[in-house]
Amino acid sequence: MSSLAHGNSTLAVEVINISTHGVWLLAHDKELFMSYEDFPWFKEQAVKSIINVEEQSPGHFYWPDIDVDLTGEMIEHPDRFPLKAKIA
Repeated sequence: MSSLAHGNSTLAVEVINISTHGVWLLAHDKELFMSYEDFPWFKEQAVKSIINVEEQSPGHFYWPDIDVDLTGEMIEHPDRFPLKAKIA
């Protein structure tokens, strides 16, 4: 049995940064940025809700606390998916 070196993530997906502009997700060694303009569901959420992300299948991410489902393609190309939920 071998262990990963210190500093290497054992998670397939994790939130690596939250800023005033958006959220950065690291999935399979690829950084994905979700701006609040394109992904408004994250803007007013608690940090613990944003970092609670699951990869339900390869490239399909789910935030259970917020009930948001996104694919890697949606995150990389939000212009291809113009319909957005309204935030009350």
